[in-house]
Amino acid sequence: MTNSIRTGRPDVRPDAPSHTAKVRQGNEVGGYERMSGHEIDGRASAARSTGINPEDREPIDPAMPGLFPA
Repeated sequence: MTNSIRTGRPDVRPDAPSHTAKVRQGNEVGGYERMSGHEIDGRASAARSTGINPEDREPIDPAMPGLFPA
């Protein structure tokens, strides 16, 4: 029985490094400050939870709490 699975050429060499230089990781220091939706004082906005019209997902009254999904 012959192997009928066809595969293409690999994109990466087997001896390539696992880390690419200058690629930011989400858990690095300062990562939350660069992400949209994370406020400086620790609060969150709708942009953290959704990318679809986040300005429409904010509370109507600024005094209301933002109860966004985690």
